[in-house]
Amino acid sequence: MPTPEQITATVHRYLELVAKGAPDEVVELYASDATLEDPVGGEVHIGRQAIRGFYANIENVKGTTEIHTLRALGHEAAFYWQLSLDFGNGVGMSIEIISVMTFDADAKITSMKAYWGPDNVTNH
Repeated sequence: MPTPEQITATVHRYLELVAKGAPDEVVELYASDATLEDPVGGEVHIGRQAIRGFYANIENVKGTTEIHTLRALGHEAAFYWQLSLDFGNGVGMSIEIISVMTFDADAKITSMKAYWGPDNVTNH
């Protein structure tokens, strides 16, 4: 089982890479058979190729992330965070998200669910 410190490091690396718009690096944090559901109730992406396709939406987009709270226990983490994206020309958006991740023994993400909806999005 991964330690809380390993899980915390993976979560922080995940947020850093999402902010950089680096889908190839983000997908390396996932186990090969991982699942991603973002937002919950939407399509479930299974495996690294599908997950890479999901993160292609943020490729090369300027972003910032801010973590408000993180709990890492057992082989899971839950965290409340904000993603702000800058699409250029003064257009952008911020999303407040609660994410829940599970991890394997190597602290690779085995599943990720993101809880957010239209009420959590601010356009600017």
